[in-house]
Amino acid sequence: MFSENIYINTNFKNKYDSSDIDTDFRPDPPKKSKSQKSCHKFSKVLFTSLIIYFLLLTILFSSALIILFKKYSQLLEEKTIMKELNYTELECTKWDSLSEDKVWSCCPKDWKPFDSNCYFPSTDSVESWMESEEKCSGIGAHLVVIHSQEEQDFLPRILDTHAAYFIGLSDPGHRQWQWVDQTPYNGNATFWHEGEPSSDNEQCVIINHHENTGWGWSDSSCSDKQKLVCQVKKIYL
Repeated sequence: MFSENIYINTNFKNKYDSSDIDTDFRPDPPKKSKSQKSCHKFSKVLFTSLIIYFLLLTILFSSALIILFKKYSQLLEEKTIMKELNYTELECTKWDSLSEDKVWSCCPKDWKPFDSNCYFPSTDSVESWMESEEKCSGIGAHLVVIHSQEEQDFLPRILDTHAAYFIGLSDPGHRQWQWVDQTPYNGNATFWHEGEPSSDNEQCVIINHHENTGWGWSDSSCSDKQKLVCQVKKIYL
């Protein structure tokens, strides 16, 4: 009787072990609470906001660098102009400008201002046309270029009526007049004396004074020794 009971209990245990335990059973993962979901959403918004913020900072920083670079380049250009002109002194006047950072118009000391240019006539030295142009270019200028009646009328105020001055007009051949600054030659805005130009062999131009007709242009041999007038753009500060 005792043995039989043991046998029955053992079978019952084995039956339970083999059939009632589900080996594929897995517990359900815990569900996220509402607070966890809200925190996750807030993190996404914060991360996106930070990215936008840093992008805006990058754009502003880049813009500031560009502005500073332009200002620096402008200042460097002005210093380069000053260095090329080989002058340490400027004479400046107040300039009515719409630009807030450009309020002075300046010419090198002893140069004469007119419109947007500065002019310097030689007082003693006389040179050939080529030597005259080299002398002007050596100080960052060029022989004077005349494109208007106003400029033609201004020059006699700073010139000697008893002298002739080379200007930046020459003829490389076939009467194809050219200005030294490469601006177009306008035949309708010229100021030749009557009967000028007079010779194909005279390929450079002077401005001089005739007793009866006043100031005008004449063709001249490029090897002649004449005075000169240099011209350079004004510097704006």
